[in-house]
Amino acid sequence: MAYNQPKVAILILNWNGKKDTLECLESLTLLKYKNYQTAVIDNGSNDDSVEAIMKQYPQTTVLQTNANLGYAGGNNVGISWAIDNNFDYIFLLNNDTIVDPYLINSLITSEQKQHNKSILGAKIYFYDKPNTLWFAGGRWLKQFNRFEHIGYGSTDNINFNNLNEVDYITGCALFASAATFKDVGLLDEQFFLTYEETDWCYRAQKKGYKCYVVPDAKLWHKISSSFGGAESPLVTYFMTRNKLLWGKKHLTYQAILKLHKDNYHILRNIFLPPITLYNPELPLIKGLLWSLSTWLKTIKLNISKPANIATLIAIRDYYFSRFGDCPEKIRQLNIKK
Repeated sequence: MAYNQPKVAILILNWNGKKDTLECLESLTLLKYKNYQTAVIDNGSNDDSVEAIMKQYPQTTVLQTNANLGYAGGNNVGISWAIDNNFDYIFLLNNDTIVDPYLINSLITSEQKQHNKSILGAKIYFYDKPNTLWFAGGRWLKQFNRFEHIGYGSTDNINFNNLNEVDYITGCALFASAATFKDVGLLDEQFFLTYEETDWCYRAQKKGYKCYVVPDAKLWHKISSSFGGAESPLVTYFMTRNKLLWGKKHLTYQAILKLHKDNYHILRNIFLPPITLYNPELPLIKGLLWSLSTWLKTIKLNISKPANIATLIAIRDYYFSRFGDCPEKIRQLNIKK
């Protein structure tokens, strides 16, 4: 019965995402687990999200920040609320998801079976390809100095049916005890968006926690709806800047050096593209001028591309220690892309 079940806080961050959030809340009404409370943290939406949520789901707690605090800051408001209200477990859930009815049951059952301190995640599928995996755990690829989503793009199969220890759990669906959050601390708000959950998992691992993906815990994800798409300038900016910040906090000196070398190659490709050899049929001076003109046009084109602009600003902001939210110019690029 519900009163014998641990008390779970499901935290959903909303920022002008009324349609997605309402669909997510509707899926939660089908949960088989009963002892939970959903809280929507509204990050200063300027649509009618709050009114719609309160009207359609009056049982849902709505916490209003009155400003866009980012993923880290907004979720920290929810985490603090859950701790203050004595919840046993905290589940961070993206608003652009729908969940399996047995999701919480699977997470609780798995957590109670573990004999060590654990942070749990779910198998996450593409919303529009329901049997295709988006995430079955995060793994750091040392040889490439980057993360990968285990199982990304694979059709679900028996290879993903075991409890799997991983390097990090995505913030799309992250489950841990309130005691764990008290021990590890809140999300680092320097990140604002992206890498904050990775940083949190790595901080937890330094305290002896382990991250697992629970195969029976399932949900479906629309992929970066609030970012404007996974390849948007906004994503490019935060992923570029925050990877460097995360690396500074958790990688070895050699790995950090490689990240900076990667930046050098990025900058070189933008500002020093290969020079097109002039047409030998042209007179020498005219041919050289043609080559120079073509080269300068290529550079101008490179630095005008939204993704490259976002990358350049991200690298600049990291080296000047400008963290938190992005410059307004990045959001304008996101609109214009």
